[in-house]
Amino acid sequence: MTTKRLGSIVTHLVAVVACFIIAAPFLWMVSTSLKDPQELNLPTPTLVPHSLYLGNFSDVWVRSDFGIYFLNSVIIATATTLISVFLATMAGYAFARFALPGGKALLLGILATQMFPGILLAIPLYIVMRNLNLIDSRLSLVISYTSFALPFCIWMLRNYFLTVPRELDEAAMVDGCTQLSALWRVILPLARPGIAATSVFSFILAWDEFLYANTFINSADLRTVSIGLQSLIGQYSTNWGLLMAGTVIATVPIVIFFMFVQRNLTEVVGGSLKG
Repeated sequence: MTTKRLGSIVTHLVAVVACFIIAAPFLWMVSTSLKDPQELNLPTPTLVPHSLYLGNFSDVWVRSDFGIYFLNSVIIATATTLISVFLATMAGYAFARFALPGGKALLLGILATQMFPGILLAIPLYIVMRNLNLIDSRLSLVISYTSFALPFCIWMLRNYFLTVPRELDEAAMVDGCTQLSALWRVILPLARPGIAATSVFSFILAWDEFLYANTFINSADLRTVSIGLQSLIGQYSTNWGLLMAGTVIATVPIVIFFMFVQRNLTEVVGGSLKG
């Protein structure tokens, strides 16, 4: 056996083990969500359910108002993603194409905002939202999440726009496009991988966030998925079937979102490896 073949086998074995380690918690989560209460209380846990039990999903969706929490998270995460990507596209293109006065300092200032932990900004943001009468509203979360996602998105798209030749803008404007129409018609189609990456980041950030959703939201009908999952954890006992069913439901939008942007993300990874 040649050294090259042996190295290939070892690489594949390591990849298989890594995939199993990554997938194991998810598989256990799905398995637990499909077990009936009697099987969940067995002294010896089982990986494969004795029988498929879908009652946990119907119970968590209807009896715990999880459907309302799910809808709130979809609205908030989608709005955050759209606003963040739109603003970051405009700002990133401006930083990449124009020599703005103090542009480097402004970029460093934007990056510096990522150094502050979320817990440090909770009280100041709460005071701002209270003064704007936005406490206990979805808009308060959309604004907060956008402020966290935007710095990273700006840097990401700015660096991606720098890889697009400036000559394409100039050629489009020679053909009659304005700077803005050149961006929308020529540059953005080429920047789809970068836009996909920033969209994933913004969506996951808004979907998984717990601290601000728990701080800004008081009404039960405005809670998000993360707060809904926390409410399934009892003080003295927890119905693991319901909790795991809710977690599986909460994972579905992330999986679907990745399916739509997977090709563009592959281009980002492939381009970075080539670089």
